[in-house]
Amino acid sequence: MGQLQRTIHEKLDPSDRSGPISRGLDLFLIALIAINVAAVILETVDSIETRFRMAFWVIEVISVAVFSVEYAARVWASPEDPEFRDRKHPRLAYMTSPLAIIDLVAILPFYLGFLVDMDLRFLRVLRLLRILKLTRYSPAMSMLLDVFREEANAFLAGFFILIVLLVLAASGAYLAEHQVQPEKFGSIPEAMWWAMATLTTVGYGDVVPITAAGQIFGSLVGVVGIGMAALPAGILASGLADLLRRRRAALTKQLRIALEDGVIDADEEQELEAMRRELGLSKRIAEEIRADVQKSRSDNLVGQCPHCGRNLN
Repeated sequence: MGQLQRTIHEKLDPSDRSGPISRGLDLFLIALIAINVAAVILETVDSIETRFRMAFWVIEVISVAVFSVEYAARVWASPEDPEFRDRKHPRLAYMTSPLAIIDLVAILPFYLGFLVDMDLRFLRVLRLLRILKLTRYSPAMSMLLDVFREEANAFLAGFFILIVLLVLAASGAYLAEHQVQPEKFGSIPEAMWWAMATLTTVGYGDVVPITAAGQIFGSLVGVVGIGMAALPAGILASGLADLLRRRRAALTKQLRIALEDGVIDADEEQELEAMRRELGLSKRIAEEIRADVQKSRSDNLVGQCPHCGRNLN
């Protein structure tokens, strides 16, 4: 049983790309996700939906069956995942992880349609969330998720500041405009629409202050909004740069270990390639790291005895 769990985990784990079965399974699931998203989009066109209703239903049933089996297999084999292996309840820990929740959301609309009387259009939109499953097969998206997870406190702090500014901006706009524009600024909640559009620098223009005090206040809110719009982008860029630096350092360390004997054999080459894919680094970056490590090693070996390693100078 343990061997079967290990085998299933190795075939489903996106970090495992060594075998043709794993690669083929990934490609099949990616294609199925793409077909699902295209089908959901086309179903919103009445003429196409009426003509191909049965085909869409067949695609939905097959997809839900495949995704359900995939989800159940991942949950069952999750104790073999190093991330959850040492947890008290590894399967429960896996089921509450972001990727597992995405997998569950991908199949939930189908079963909800049988259990609860819901608007089909709402269920159709929920099915579009299956596109999030592609996150599992995209190193770039996985890296973004890692950044969001690591910088969660910073993002929450930025969101808190935005809420505070939103309340202050709406309150100021209400005080300045509610007497002359009661239909648009009649209350603080009504003024929040203008405040949000201004703070996020969207500026739809459907609601604007017309008093002198309101226009001056709105200008100040717009200036503050420029900084607020740049805040999450700065956090994300800084987090990505830091994560990429740490991943490059990890691959550099592994390369130095592999080059200790001066030669990288086939097994070490395979391990390095697997690590590169797991870290989400491109081949170009990996080659640059390898060149830097080899150059550094060559520089250190200059003036040393090739047999004993002693300094000849």
